[in-house]
Amino acid sequence: MQAGSGLSGLTKDTTHERERQTVSARKQQLLKRHRQRKRLLLVGVLLAALLLGYTVSWWSLVVFLAVGWVAHEAWLSDHLFYAPGDDYRYEFPAGTPQFPVTLREGCLQVAGAFDTHQTLVLQVRVKSSWLGHFLDPQVLIGDDRQDLERGVGAERFLNLTGQGQALASGTLALRGRFCKVAPQATLHVLSNPDFAQQRLLIVAPHADDAELAAFGLYSRAPEVAIVTLTQGEIEAERYRDMGLDPAQAARLKGRLRSWDSLAVPLWGGVAQQQCVQLGYYCLQLDAMAKAPAQSFGSLESGENDIREVRRFNALSLPGDVDGMPTWRNLVADLTHLLEHHRPEVVLTPHPELDPHSDHIAGTRALMEAIELSAWRPQTLLLYANHLHDNDRWPMGPAGYGIALPPAIEPLPADGLWSPLLDASVRMDKAMALGMQHDLQGRPPFKRRLRRTIQRLLAGRHWPRTGEDEFFRKSVRRHELFWVRRLGMSPQDDGQTRRP
Repeated sequence: MQAGSGLSGLTKDTTHERERQTVSARKQQLLKRHRQRKRLLLVGVLLAALLLGYTVSWWSLVVFLAVGWVAHEAWLSDHLFYAPGDDYRYEFPAGTPQFPVTLREGCLQVAGAFDTHQTLVLQVRVKSSWLGHFLDPQVLIGDDRQDLERGVGAERFLNLTGQGQALASGTLALRGRFCKVAPQATLHVLSNPDFAQQRLLIVAPHADDAELAAFGLYSRAPEVAIVTLTQGEIEAERYRDMGLDPAQAARLKGRLRSWDSLAVPLWGGVAQQQCVQLGYYCLQLDAMAKAPAQSFGSLESGENDIREVRRFNALSLPGDVDGMPTWRNLVADLTHLLEHHRPEVVLTPHPELDPHSDHIAGTRALMEAIELSAWRPQTLLLYANHLHDNDRWPMGPAGYGIALPPAIEPLPADGLWSPLLDASVRMDKAMALGMQHDLQGRPPFKRRLRRTIQRLLAGRHWPRTGEDEFFRKSVRRHELFWVRRLGMSPQDDGQTRRP
């Protein structure tokens, strides 16, 4: 797919639908293959069990089955919907500087001078060792570490951002653990301004999306506003356990998460007056997009009026008039917010990488609002809190860098921006996630048991700051955004746009 620099790459629904269908079809094929292999493995285990049943005692059979289950949890339970031998396919914008790199005596040597303060991506081939099929392959880069898929044997894209000076001086050490790194590589240098110094608007489909993707960024931005699209009220089993019926539990969860969306950003220096909760209902945005005039109430709470959770908003919005959860109101609300905050940069979920239906529809609503708005931002920063192909990405422990995610199907040739988070900001980000009600509580027993098995047998570790998987995946050395330019705005070229 060829990238565009303006809106066309995001507003053509047929293109997005075709991309999603391609990814979905490939995922279904891999899932089918995975299930076939599991069935064959199960048949083999049963045959072996029957053989053992005839030749040894029953307790030996029990031990055999228990060992097989433990092995499955340790090494076969990852949700990986591509082959570890598949190359990642990234194309960067035309004119992106590229430099040959050689790994010599354990250090990277770059042929040429480059801007050490920009986003640096190393394209290199990595080959797993035999141990790397059981333990996560690791690439150690200076004081950083980036983990890859077990059994990897293909091109990967490592994030060297923040280590430019050591790289330029030829002293940046790089070595593989449980894998071998090819001696020849390519460095991509992606230049961007510091977007934290521009006016920002963050579009968060749910409470916590802004913190997961961009806490480090927004906590140092002098001008930032956050708009949360939905209440996030569904899947309220935890509150049902408190004795509430399903509708009461969903309403309580929606109120709590709506409060989170307004209150937690204050921990990162964003005043409540700069945060807006729109109050639409979780997992209904896609249906709203297909029937723009129709009202779509909550799937679980029984509510159909978005005004209840809007009472703390500092702004009056078009949707406040009738309180109807419709696509037209959502687009009108976003249009009003664009014109009120006049952002230069808008952060929104990546429509090709992030598969959550609310995330895809939320970005679509934003693009429709930009088309209608009298104000047009200059840049989109796209983020991915979920992923089609690998639910462990970013792989490896918390605190380390973020290698680029799987891109088995070609993506638009966007730029990248990967600001650094120091240790104090990472701790603040972890605490911000801990304040989010949806990230609190203990995981199910089976997941905790699996983690124990993987820690003992596969060498994996989880942080002490929180038990939800996002504490591992999101509290990192880097944050990562895809940069999509929107072109000249009407405020620059003198044209007038109809609100």
